[in-house]
Amino acid sequence: MLKSQAKYHLGQVVRHRKHPFRGVVFDVDPKFANTEEWYSAIPEEARPRRDQPFYHLLAENEQSYYVAYVSEQNLIPDDTGEPVDHPDLGDLFGEFQGGRYDLQFQMN
Repeated sequence: MLKSQAKYHLGQVVRHRKHPFRGVVFDVDPKFANTEEWYSAIPEEARPRRDQPFYHLLAENEQSYYVAYVSEQNLIPDDTGEPVDHPDLGDLFGEFQGGRYDLQFQMN
């Protein structure tokens, strides 16, 4: 049985270890849960392990805003203390405090 615990949490700001973008975690898959097409598009030498948490991020870089799907091994905490400017943040999160966003909605 696979047991994994996510290192990063909803509302936390993280950055990619290799690529120049950062984002806010809005969902976590305990292991890879995207398409085979997506996985196969990653060069074989750079493919992350499937048996680790994968994070859905409201991401930004210098040119645009988008949603990213990133393995835990490719993320590091963002320690800038700066907020993210993604236009969809207000749909899911409240204020930016202490380097993270407060959840804006109640879960059932």
